[in-house]
Amino acid sequence: MSDRNENLFKTALAELGGVLARVDESRIDAACKMLADAGQIVVYGCGREALQVKGFAMRLYHLGLPVFVVGDMNTPPLGPGDVFLASSGPGETTTVLTLMQVAHAAGATNLLLTAQAESSAAKRADFTLLIPAQTMANDQGAQKTSVLPMGSVFEGALFLLFEVMVLRLKSLTGASPEAMRARHTNME
Repeated sequence: MSDRNENLFKTALAELGGVLARVDESRIDAACKMLADAGQIVVYGCGREALQVKGFAMRLYHLGLPVFVVGDMNTPPLGPGDVFLASSGPGETTTVLTLMQVAHAAGATNLLLTAQAESSAAKRADFTLLIPAQTMANDQGAQKTSVLPMGSVFEGALFLLFEVMVLRLKSLTGASPEAMRARHTNME
């Protein structure tokens, strides 16, 4: 690997590590408890955030939790005791805001992952897990802090955060590696 590429990897990894080091551990634990105790979990994210959220939903399913993705034909209605987990780095995504309103009206709890603590979505959320990373909302001009383009720091941090949350949820739920593996699809 060339020195230039090695430096880019080191820089990107350092940026992701710096973001995750600033995420409040007690909030991660509280979010995991909410998910473990939920009657049903429905998840949503836009764009590349959606890819991270869908990967997390797959792992929640492997853990044995009742999880669904907005837009899938088998997604049930939400109600009291359920959790709507949404990701909106900038916190102003109109689809997320609308879905949070629907979940709230149905009596579900809104759990938001965002980089913007004062955003519209954060104000609407019942619980916010703040991921202090650059998103497309602040990746231009003097605000740009990352070598990675657009919202990649937030999206990469989501992936790593979700993997750690899976480990914590595994402990909370008592899911064994064998049980998780048994829930993996055989249709690939």
